[in-house]
Amino acid sequence: MQLDMWLIYFVSCVGLSLSPGPNGLLALTHGVLHGSRKTLFTISGGAIGFVIVIALCMFGIGALVKSSVIWLSVLKWVGGAYLIWLGIQVWRSPPVSTTADADERVTSSWSLFRQGALASITNPKVLLFFSAFLPQFLDPQNSLVHQFVIMAATFVMTEFLAEFILASAASRIRHWLERAGRGFNRVCGGLFMAIGAALPLRA
Repeated sequence: MQLDMWLIYFVSCVGLSLSPGPNGLLALTHGVLHGSRKTLFTISGGAIGFVIVIALCMFGIGALVKSSVIWLSVLKWVGGAYLIWLGIQVWRSPPVSTTADADERVTSSWSLFRQGALASITNPKVLLFFSAFLPQFLDPQNSLVHQFVIMAATFVMTEFLAEFILASAASRIRHWLERAGRGFNRVCGGLFMAIGAALPLRA
């Protein structure tokens, strides 16, 4: 990939990373509930999920899903159901707390990692976006694997940094949100459930 094309791609990745979505909301929520250090597992899971989605799109499966109404519908319903389930888990989480005891009650690192990965993999909008977005930067004369490594690494590093900044900022205000009790959990959980309910209904 030539430098000028990579710069355009990089700017596009920054814009995509700064746009609201399930993974950004999950990083914010976990940043408040578990702290920025634990949220690194969530962000890492999301990064692995994005690598898988980009690989699917670049090597053709994304085009298959995009052209199949049945597969697209299945993916929408699976993604919507997962986000609703995730919203319920956030809703039922312990209240935000700055005490050491609260940190001991958080879910395991593997659970946070898994939630981040599933949030990106089961989002059909991400699959459709990359199916349409990535071909604009592909050069058929060069190695597809080489281009995949560059494009996946660029997006994942950009997304990782954006989500970590968001989680770190959220972690710094957790003592203010502690006064709200379960209110923060219910707002974020409600947002996840609303996104999950609306996702399968969108054209």
